[in-house]
Amino acid sequence: MFTGIVQALGSIRASEARGDDVRLTVATGGLPMDDVALGDSIAVNGVCLTAVELGADSFSADVSRETMERSSLGGLSQGSRVNLEKALSLNTPLGGHLVSGHVDGLGEVLESRRDGRSWRFLFQAPDRLARYIAEKGSICIDGTSLTVNGVDGARFHVNIVPHTMDATIMGEYRPGRQVNLEVDLIARYLERLMLGDGAAVSGESPGITREFLARHGFRAD
Repeated sequence: MFTGIVQALGSIRASEARGDDVRLTVATGGLPMDDVALGDSIAVNGVCLTAVELGADSFSADVSRETMERSSLGGLSQGSRVNLEKALSLNTPLGGHLVSGHVDGLGEVLESRRDGRSWRFLFQAPDRLARYIAEKGSICIDGTSLTVNGVDGARFHVNIVPHTMDATIMGEYRPGRQVNLEVDLIARYLERLMLGDGAAVSGESPGITREFLARHGFRAD
């Protein structure tokens, strides 16, 4: 688990194909590595990776084909900057929100503009994720915990303060860029829980629809 508070900016040192998978070596920048052991989890742009090799200022992790297809890691090359966060411990301040490091889908940067001293970003999420994104709710973008300021269909916008622009890769965002999205854990599990016994039935998980609510006694009036 993570908090979505980026601890350091790293960079991709090497990307080595191994069959259908890839081994990434990540230069850790200012991320302290003295308490990291083999098998520990480190979030790279919001993707939970397992450290399989450790260096003084780097670690290597194997990235499966599933992860490459679900996230933006497949588009990284040598020198690409990445957001890094070590897994939280029980004494870690929860400054962001609970983040699993499991990417739900790829979003796209649509627009960025100045808003006072901050920046306002507009993103397009996959349609299937729109129901989990709520105004003033939490979302994780490339490993950064953010507050959703407004929602319009599958589009949503956030405000980024100068510190976050400097401490994360968001300063590199331009329209058309793909980003890793992880929706709020509670929303995801709440939807599944509401399916009840139907969750065990194949084809019975279209999400919470009006038809589903009506079958379970919900009345709009």
